[in-house]
Amino acid sequence: METVTSADGTVIAYDRTGDGPILIVSVGAFCTRHTFVAPAELTRRFTVVTYDRRGRGDSGDTAPFAPEREYEDLAAVAAATGTESPFVFGHSSGAAIALRAAARGLPVAGIAAYEAPFTNDETPPPGADPAARIRELVAAGRERDAVIFWMTDIVHVPEQAATGLKDAPWVAALEPLARTLPYDIAVAAGGVPTDELANVDIPVLVIGGANSPAWFQRSVAEQAAAVPGARQVTLDGYDHNAPPEVLAPILAEFFTAGR
Repeated sequence: METVTSADGTVIAYDRTGDGPILIVSVGAFCTRHTFVAPAELTRRFTVVTYDRRGRGDSGDTAPFAPEREYEDLAAVAAATGTESPFVFGHSSGAAIALRAAARGLPVAGIAAYEAPFTNDETPPPGADPAARIRELVAAGRERDAVIFWMTDIVHVPEQAATGLKDAPWVAALEPLARTLPYDIAVAAGGVPTDELANVDIPVLVIGGANSPAWFQRSVAEQAAAVPGARQVTLDGYDHNAPPEVLAPILAEFFTAGR
């Protein structure tokens, strides 16, 4: 593990593995730097850097939170891990961070963005203000209920799956990360930021899953249309969580071509 200090003094933890140009992985909700395990196809060609977003794993957190802090964290990791502009793969809210950081001038060589969760009028609305509800539950020591709220009201897991969440052992592993869920909401708030994305002037690959909900597929298409020259790829047979082994050849081809 290595660390870097972000602009507001928060310590951000990261790991690196492999050899070659820097490829930073920016993860989504309920993920830490250990979630994305880089396949050999990537580590043979790139130095893959995974980091704990603030409030997770071994990274610190500094109040008050603002989405800009996440962009600064990514910039700090990029500056600490290489002298040349890195490639970035972002998943879900991590993709939103990568795109918005690049729009604000973060020097990166290319971005692959997997389903940044920018909503639209087809997105099923939650039953309550999601960030406020999660903060309320966490403040009351009800992290498990916050996780279940996320799964049912934000992710909209099928009703059959939702009935087993309260006793599911894997939910316990997510409870320590529940307090960071408002951060995921904040970085993707406001729908597809078309004006921001129009400022991204680097190679961008926007990835989506063919099995993802219709609103997500529309969002992905709108993101690709908003970024000048962006490519779009749809993965047959996958939804919001394609495994690293499936993504590795796509990322390797795209980033190698962008060198």
